[in-house]
Amino acid sequence: MLTLATKLKREEGVRAGRNPAGSNDASHRVSIRDRLLIKEVPELEVNLPNTCKITFPDENKLCHFQLAISPDEGYYLGGKFQFEIEVPEAYNMVPPKVKCLTRIWHPNIAETGEICLSLLREHSIDGTGWAPTRTLKDLLNFDDPLNIDAAEHHLRDKEDFRNKVQDFIKNYAR
Repeated sequence: MLTLATKLKREEGVRAGRNPAGSNDASHRVSIRDRLLIKEVPELEVNLPNTCKITFPDENKLCHFQLAISPDEGYYLGGKFQFEIEVPEAYNMVPPKVKCLTRIWHPNIAETGEICLSLLREHSIDGTGWAPTRTLKDLLNFDDPLNIDAAEHHLRDKEDFRNKVQDFIKNYAR
């Protein structure tokens, strides 16, 4: 994180005519994505609920991080779920790529970790694709299932669905 902020300050100095000896403009360019992330990551960290934690495998790469979620209510209470987030170079015109690293029984998450949510799609025919105005509350969507068995299970028998979720938590999410 500090490296990107330092790089950004250097670039601003170059534009203001304070080019350090021996350096060139190309070595100091910061992408639009990185400029956005320098602002958005601290805001995200401050506003995360206490059930979530962000970690950066490489603190100099704000475009790749993991999110751990430990729900304190609902079907997934007692589990700890890891997600990997990769922010592409074309951000924020395209959505981040999100993958669940923990096996979970969920209508929008395949057992292999792929996530199916309209808001994570760059284009969607229903008009609910990626937009900078989306929030985390939009993530739960049983009307757009990837794991059809889990969606049908939830609709058919909520109590048995809860039991299966708890079995997955016991076996994969502790």
